[in-house]
Amino acid sequence: MNTPRLNRRALLQGGAFLALALTMTLVWQTAYAGPQNLIRGLAIGGYDAVAYFDANDAIRGDERYSHDWNGATWHFASAANRDAFAADPHAYAPQYDGYCAWAAARSYKANGDPEVWDIVDGRLYLNYSRGVQRRWEQDIPGFIAQADAAWPSVNP
Repeated sequence: MNTPRLNRRALLQGGAFLALALTMTLVWQTAYAGPQNLIRGLAIGGYDAVAYFDANDAIRGDERYSHDWNGATWHFASAANRDAFAADPHAYAPQYDGYCAWAAARSYKANGDPEVWDIVDGRLYLNYSRGVQRRWEQDIPGFIAQADAAWPSVNP
């Protein structure tokens, strides 16, 4: 009777893949590990998180259309935007809890400016200033990878 032998290399590769998948899951989840950065007491300073995606613009929300999520109050320009956010906040909320993405890549927190933003691969990223954003634009994929790796220690 032949008993199957374990292929050590295949076992190690499978384990490495599993470890990578787990790490990526944890990194994604930790982008929302803490409460949102508050600007003037509101998430994204009262700007409508859905409008960045739907209108491709930074639009101030209205307190009549508010929603509480992740330790913050969010304002929206319309009831439809508020409802879209409430149905799937992770799809619209800025990465790194609304802090500056470039600073997160450098392993520290700095306020994100709601008017200095980018959408990359369906995710919203804020930066501290236009000057910082110009640095960010020099290697967006690299800075995202650095920020994703650093964020768990920046935001314990």
